[in-house]
Amino acid sequence: MLNSIQNLGAGHYIGLDSRKAYELTVYRMDISGGCIPSTQFSVNGGGYEDESFIVYDNICFIYFCTPCFPLNFSGTLVLSVACCIFYSHCGNHALNEKRLGRRDSSLFSLWKKGEPSIWLSKFLKMYELKDEICKSWFAPVGSAGDYPLLSKWVIYGEFSCSGQCESSDEISPIYSLWATFIGLYMANYVVERSTGWALTHPLSVEKTEKLKNKQMKPNFLDMVPWYSGTSADLFKTVFDLLVSVTVFVGRFDMRMMQAAMSRVHEGAKEDFLYDHLSEKKELWFDFMADTGDGGNSSYSIARLLAQPSLNALNNDSTQQLPRGDLLLIGGDLAYPNPSAFTYEKRFFRPFEYALQPPPWYKDVHIAVDKPELPYGVSHLKQYDGPQCFVIPGNHDWFDGLQTFMRYICHKSWLGGWLMPQKKSYFALQLPKGWWVFGLDLALHSDIDMYQFKFFSELITEKVKENDSVIIMTHEPNWILDWYWDSVTGRNVSHLVKDHLKGRCKLRMAGDLHHYTRHSCVPSENPDSIQHLLVNGCGGAFLHPTHVFRDFDKAYGTTYEMKAAYPEVEDSSRIALGNILKFRKKNWQFDFIGGFIYFILTFSMFPQCNLGHILQPDDTFSGHVKSFFSTFWDAFMYMIGQSYVSSMGALLLLVTAISFVPSKVSRKRKVVIGVLHVLAHLSAALILMLIMELGVEICVQHNHLATSGYHTLYEWYRAVESEHFPDPTGLRTRIEQWTFGLYPACIKYLMSAFDVPEVMAVTRSNICKNGMSSLSRGGAAIYYASVFLYFWVLSTPVVSLVFGSYLYVCINWLNLHFDEAFSSLRIANYKSFTRFHIKEDGDIEIFTLAVDKVPKEWKLDPEWDNEVKQPQQASHHRKFPSKWRANAFHQDPINTVRVVDHFVIQQTDRLRVEC
Repeated sequence: MLNSIQNLGAGHYIGLDSRKAYELTVYRMDISGGCIPSTQFSVNGGGYEDESFIVYDNICFIYFCTPCFPLNFSGTLVLSVACCIFYSHCGNHALNEKRLGRRDSSLFSLWKKGEPSIWLSKFLKMYELKDEICKSWFAPVGSAGDYPLLSKWVIYGEFSCSGQCESSDEISPIYSLWATFIGLYMANYVVERSTGWALTHPLSVEKTEKLKNKQMKPNFLDMVPWYSGTSADLFKTVFDLLVSVTVFVGRFDMRMMQAAMSRVHEGAKEDFLYDHLSEKKELWFDFMADTGDGGNSSYSIARLLAQPSLNALNNDSTQQLPRGDLLLIGGDLAYPNPSAFTYEKRFFRPFEYALQPPPWYKDVHIAVDKPELPYGVSHLKQYDGPQCFVIPGNHDWFDGLQTFMRYICHKSWLGGWLMPQKKSYFALQLPKGWWVFGLDLALHSDIDMYQFKFFSELITEKVKENDSVIIMTHEPNWILDWYWDSVTGRNVSHLVKDHLKGRCKLRMAGDLHHYTRHSCVPSENPDSIQHLLVNGCGGAFLHPTHVFRDFDKAYGTTYEMKAAYPEVEDSSRIALGNILKFRKKNWQFDFIGGFIYFILTFSMFPQCNLGHILQPDDTFSGHVKSFFSTFWDAFMYMIGQSYVSSMGALLLLVTAISFVPSKVSRKRKVVIGVLHVLAHLSAALILMLIMELGVEICVQHNHLATSGYHTLYEWYRAVESEHFPDPTGLRTRIEQWTFGLYPACIKYLMSAFDVPEVMAVTRSNICKNGMSSLSRGGAAIYYASVFLYFWVLSTPVVSLVFGSYLYVCINWLNLHFDEAFSSLRIANYKSFTRFHIKEDGDIEIFTLAVDKVPKEWKLDPEWDNEVKQPQQASHHRKFPSKWRANAFHQDPINTVRVVDHFVIQQTDRLRVEC
C-alpha cells in the first residue's frame, strides 16, 4: 500500500499513502533472514490498527497504518492502492530477465547454501509466481528511446544494488495506470479535505448573515427570452393559459369563490373595503404595474419607491417628493407565468432588496388572520409604515389565481410594505373624498357579477355625491378596444356610466409597458372620465407608444394625448432594433429558425447539376442568371415533387397567416402571411444553393472527396505509427480484448469531425449512383452532416428576415406591437406614478421615470454603515435599499425625472365637464 517510494540511500525506502498516515520502520535483511532496524520514519496518525511487512529487494518494510480521514472515494482508492501494490511487487523487476535471474542476492544465496526455511520456501514460490504474472500480464510498452521528452529517473527509476547499477530501458503499463489514478486520488483528497473542513467548521449565524450581507452583487434574473425555443417556462405558460381559459375562468372562477367565502363571515364587506387611510389630512401614494421581468429593471423601480424622498428633475428645477404611504400595483407581478419560483425570484426579491421586511418576517409563514400588524400596533390606522395593495393581471391568472392567492392574499409583507389585502379586488377610501377601486378583470377583461354587486352597493351606500373615484384595472380597455376594434369590459363601463355618474375622475391601468395619458376634450358630457392613464413600466420589457398615437375616442368622448413615454418619435426609432439586434437579443431562436430552414430545403439536397453556374468563361450577369435559374428549378421541384419540404412550407404558411394579428381583414392576413413565407423560403433556397456551390468548388479543386469517408482516421493512424510505436503489439491485444471496438470507435468518432469530407463523398456517390444506392444509415449520416453546416449558415439569415418582418409590421402597418417589442427585451424607460392628495382636496400627479436602467450593482456603503437598531423597521432607515449602481452606471436615484405632471381638482371645488 505504498503510493510513493523515497530513496533514503543505501537501500532504504520509505512509502507514504496520500490518504493515510503511517509509522513506518525500515529494516535491512540480515544473513539469517531476520530484519534489523535501519531507519525509522514516523507520521503522527493516532492509534495503529494494521501491521504488515514486505520484503523487497533485501529490505523489510514493516508499517503500522491508520486512516487519517474518511475514505469517501472508495473506487479511486481501491484502484490506486491496487496499482501501487502491482507496481511495488512487479515494477521493472518483472521486465528484466537479468535482474530476475540474479543469484548474488542474500535471499538466493541463502537458498543455495542449503539452509532452507519453511517460511522462505513458501515465500519464494509466491515470489516466482509473482514474477510470472508480472512477465505475462504487465509486459513493456516501449523503451525510454520512444519517450525522449520524459526523464528516465521519473519513469524507470534506478535499482538499488551492491555493485554497479543497471537501469532498465523499459516501462511497464501499470506505471501509467498508477500515475493516472494517483493523480485522481490526490485531486479527490484535496476536494474532500476542503469540503470536509467547510462542513465540519460551520459559521455562526452572525457570521453567516454578515457574509450574506457582504456579497458583492445581487443575483438578479435576466429578462424573459420570449423567443426561446428551448424555454420550459414558455411552454408551461402556454399550457397554463389554455387550462385557465377552458377550466378556471370558463367553469370555475376564483372571484366567485372569494365572494362566497366572504358571505360566511359577518361584515363581509370588510374583506374588500379598507377605510383606515380616510382620516389623514393628506396622502402620498404610488401606482406601478407589470413588474417581475428583468431583475435590474424591477429593482430600479422598487429602489425609487423605497426611498424616503426623491429629488426629481422637473424641467429646469428639482422637486422633492416624499415616499408614498400606499403602493398600488396594477397586475402582472411576475413573468412569464405565475409560479413560486417567478414570484419569489422576479417579484419579491427586488422589493426585499429595496426595502427589507421586518426582522420577524418568515418567508414560509402563511397569514391566516390579516392584517398581521407589528407588535405594539393594535389597529391598521395606527400603522405608520408603507402599505401595498395589488390586483392580478392576465399573467397572474394563468394558474387560476392560485399563486396570487398564496403570495399576496395569504402573506403579510412585500419587502417592507405591509399587505393587509385579503382578496383579489378591493376598495380603498382615501382622504378628502377620494376612492380607489381595484378591479379584477381576470382573463375576460371584465368584472364578474359578484364583484359588480359589491361595487354598485358600495357606491350607493358609501360614495357621496361629491366624492371622486379612481378606477384601477389591469387592462386599459379604452385603448385596446380602439386598437382591436372590439368592445370589452361592459360591466365596468356600466358601473362607471350608470352608477358613478361622473364621479370617476381617472382610470389607470398597466398591461401596456409604456406611459401614456389622454385627457378629455371639453364638451357637454358631464359624465365622462377626465383622464385615462396607462403606466406599465414597472419592470417588464418596453412597449411602443407610436402605435397608439391616433387614439382619440373612448366611451363617446373625444380625448387627446397629453404625454407619452417614451416619446412617439423615440418609440418608432427603437423599433429599428428588430433588424439590427433581433438575433443578439434572441439567440435561442436559432434552435427553431435553423431547423425550419433545413426542413424547407431538405428535399433539394443534393444539387448535382451546378457546373453551368461555375463556367469560367461566363460573365457575371451570366453567373447570376444561371444561379436564379437553378433557384427557380429548385423551387418548382419543391412544389411539384418533394414531400418533406412542401409539407414544411405549407405548415409554415398556415402558421404565418395565423400569426398575423386579427385586427386586419382575412384577405390582408393571407397576403401578409404569404409574403412572409416567401421571404423565408427564398432565403432558405439561396442558402442551400450557396452551400452546395461551396462543396462543388471544393470537389473540383480536389479539396474534398479525394480519400473516402475516413481520411482523418487514416492520417491519425499514419501519425500514430510514426510517433507512437508499439513493438510489443499492445494495441493489437487491446483490439482483441475489446472485440474490435477500440479502433472502430476512434474511426467513426473521427469521421464525425471530418463532416465536410463525409458530406462531399456521399454527395458524389448520390450524384453518380442515385439516392437508392445509399443505405438508411448512410442517408442519416449525410443529412446529419448537411444539417450541421446548413444550420450554422442559416441561423443569422432567419433572424434577419424575421426581425425585418417585425420592423415592417410595427412601423408601417401598426401590427405586432407586443411581438415586435418583446423581441427587443428593453429594460430601459421605466416609470411609476406618484399621487398627492392635498389638504384642499385636489390630487396632484407626478409620473417619474428613468431612461436607463443599471446593469450592474454593488453593495451600498451608506446602507451597510448605517447603524441598525434591534427590531427596527426598514422604512425608518435613511438608506433602506441594499444595492446601488456601480461606478460605471448612473444610479436611478440620481437620474429620475418628471415626465408628466397634472392636477385633478376635487368635485366640490370645481366641476370640470368634458
